[in-house]
Amino acid sequence: MVNNQALKAKLAYLKVACFTLLTSLMLTGCVTTTSGGFTSTASDERAVEDYVNLAVGYYDVNDMAGARRNISNALKVDDRNSTIYNVLALILQREGDIRLAQETFERAISLDGDNARARNNYAALLFSIQDFQEAYDQLEQVVSDSMYEGRAIAFENLGRSALMIGKIDEAKNAFQRALQLNSNLYLSALELSIIQLNRNDLPGARSAFTQYLTIVGFYKITHPPKALLAGIKIESSFNNQKLVDEFSMLLMTLYQDTPEYKTYLELTNAN
Repeated sequence: MVNNQALKAKLAYLKVACFTLLTSLMLTGCVTTTSGGFTSTASDERAVEDYVNLAVGYYDVNDMAGARRNISNALKVDDRNSTIYNVLALILQREGDIRLAQETFERAISLDGDNARARNNYAALLFSIQDFQEAYDQLEQVVSDSMYEGRAIAFENLGRSALMIGKIDEAKNAFQRALQLNSNLYLSALELSIIQLNRNDLPGARSAFTQYLTIVGFYKITHPPKALLAGIKIESSFNNQKLVDEFSMLLMTLYQDTPEYKTYLELTNAN
């Protein structure tokens, strides 16, 4: 009798233990499923990031086959990722498929309208094919993103685009904003000085040109012909013959085949 009671008690204990184990396994299965879904998403995001980084690395060393291979792998993981299409568009542009690059930049922007990097790269392509108005429109949206790390250059490019479509006031403002964000942008300083010169604001022109000279002197950048001609005009107004002679010699030595040198000769003959 005692043995039967002991056996019954043991069976009851085993039933409880089995139920507890089964419940535990069921709960573990639920947690694993949930965790598995989250891990899969995170894994996909990491895979895309790794493929894109590899593609950019190959792009930077001009290995387009390697860049394309990794972008293709990224698209297999996520074909609605704006960043992937931005890099693909850059690859297409470098390969000379300009129309397809345009469409791909537009795809990147349609997937994420806040992708300032894609808009900026698209604007650079548009500027290169002389679609200055559309480049300007894209850059206006880029510079509105205060968190975009390339905002200073975007302002400079906005100014350049504005000049090409005759928006001089907008160009001036853009170059000033570019220099506020990065005082080492010599092109913005130069363009600003030329705008001031053309408006006969000689003190403003000289101030911006002095900033330009400081930057190019520090970085040892060769003067473009437009800078030399601007310098001749500005410093002539302030009777600084030393700099006028220096700029004139450089223009004559380096750039005799340019429109700026022709203008310089006309000014010299007129005087």
